[in-house]
Amino acid sequence: MAQISSPATLAATSTTHAQIELGLEAAAVRQPAEASAHSRLGYELGWDFAHHGLTPPIEHLFNASPLLQGWQAGRATFGARTLKASRQVSLWLHLRTHAWARGRQFEAMQLTPNYLQQLDSTHCPILRSPLDGQGSIDRVRDDAGYAAGNLVLMSTAANRAKARHSHASAAELAQSVSQGPIQKIAGLGPQEWQRVAVLCSFVTELPHEDAAQIPLSVLPPNRLRLFNPIQALQALLTRQLATPGWSQRLSRLEALLTSQESKADFNRFVMALVPRVLKVDALEQPHEIRWALEDAWGDALVMKRWTRFALGLTAEQAENLVQRAAAKRLSPVHVQKHGSEMATEGWALSRRGYRAAS
Repeated sequence: MAQISSPATLAATSTTHAQIELGLEAAAVRQPAEASAHSRLGYELGWDFAHHGLTPPIEHLFNASPLLQGWQAGRATFGARTLKASRQVSLWLHLRTHAWARGRQFEAMQLTPNYLQQLDSTHCPILRSPLDGQGSIDRVRDDAGYAAGNLVLMSTAANRAKARHSHASAAELAQSVSQGPIQKIAGLGPQEWQRVAVLCSFVTELPHEDAAQIPLSVLPPNRLRLFNPIQALQALLTRQLATPGWSQRLSRLEALLTSQESKADFNRFVMALVPRVLKVDALEQPHEIRWALEDAWGDALVMKRWTRFALGLTAEQAENLVQRAAAKRLSPVHVQKHGSEMATEGWALSRRGYRAAS
């Protein structure tokens, strides 16, 4: 499983924390040794809020709340000696609180403020609307927890519409809206639902034959893990056209193919794709370049030639090609390979993304 990344900085919403007068003692509250796992996590959350000098969400500040108890204990311990709370730290704490309150798994080793910073995007990948420092970080795959490789930043409206939809259900909605009298469902039209479906497909293990026939309607967001090797190859090849020198790089990629038939199919695909993204040379904004590359995949000839080339490869050959291209520095972005178990570490797939009961 591959992960394609590029450098990014987070422009998350800065939350204003009001000072809440509760009339409660600031004395440290010790956590009972027999506390449940849920209570222990809440206590640790409150402690971390206090350590960074932040106030937890008001809905958790009631007497019996373990989060309140941890916050009180932390305030009594740290006083004014708190750590600097950046916007990334505030986002990290609130995302942990959101997961904790809903019993969702939150993988704490990799999901750090620094990791969340790398999910930044100026525009929503679904609606293509400016985020302007706003947006919602949430899971792409609803039956998995909050873990590295399963998070993306999108607009609140897109996240609300996506809800619990999977690749299959979003694809059905895209087809239904495009063919039926209803122009939008949950505020999304056929193109937006198609992007949701493709986004979900990246983190869904699909048969190679099915994954090979999915248009790249949305490029993989930063740090998202790609479960299907042919989609990783699809993204790598498409991104070549975003930066100068693509012709030479594609020629070197062609040389990595082992059969003449694959090379011929590859050239036919490139000849169909390139004319539809020539305007990229005149674009300056990264999001405009990204959209031009994505829109090229709406062309029937591009899909026909890509499908022929992709089905001529096995999943193993596609994965090997991605790794060889990365080793030869033919990828414009970082490519990292994960083993099957490591790729979903902390996802809690066996529990559909929920924490283990204890």
